[in-house]
Amino acid sequence: MATKAKSKSKSASKSINPTAARQLRDLPLRTPSDLSREATRDISAALNGLLADVFALYLKTKNFHWHVSGPHFRDYHLMLDEQGDQLFAMTDPLAERVRKVGGTTLRSIGHIARTQRVLDNDADYVDPMDMLAELADDNKNLAARLREAHGVTEEAEDIASCSLIENWIDETERRTWFLFEATRPNR
Repeated sequence: MATKAKSKSKSASKSINPTAARQLRDLPLRTPSDLSREATRDISAALNGLLADVFALYLKTKNFHWHVSGPHFRDYHLMLDEQGDQLFAMTDPLAERVRKVGGTTLRSIGHIARTQRVLDNDADYVDPMDMLAELADDNKNLAARLREAHGVTEEAEDIASCSLIENWIDETERRTWFLFEATRPNR
């Protein structure tokens, strides 16, 4: 009985035509969509730009989370950790939206680096107030880019992307607000 199962398994694997398998592998990833090719292209470009920015801002936020110091260490450390988690939570839904509308998304750290608009900060030391101010500015810029992407998705009547982006705008504005308030001088 075991011999028959092995021979069936071998014959099933032999029935795959290598040429057909190669042709399938070489086909572009085309998820069926009712959106036009132009809409898919424009939405994918807008969302991939956001995705690269969100990954870059996530890593910058975690960098500052790991390296913050000073008398408000605990408060800043916890706030940046929370904000990093919130940014990271955006990445999968962004990439999956690109795939759902028929596009392809980022494939590597190099692809992110070529696409991101958020500037890196590789300094050995950054003053905590400068960290927060830089992240506040980055989040404010991200909110503007989210609004731009919303315009692209709204024009294409991509309601699902619009809905996600609307929530992310609110979250991004909240991060900007918290970072701004944390940098205000004591009175």
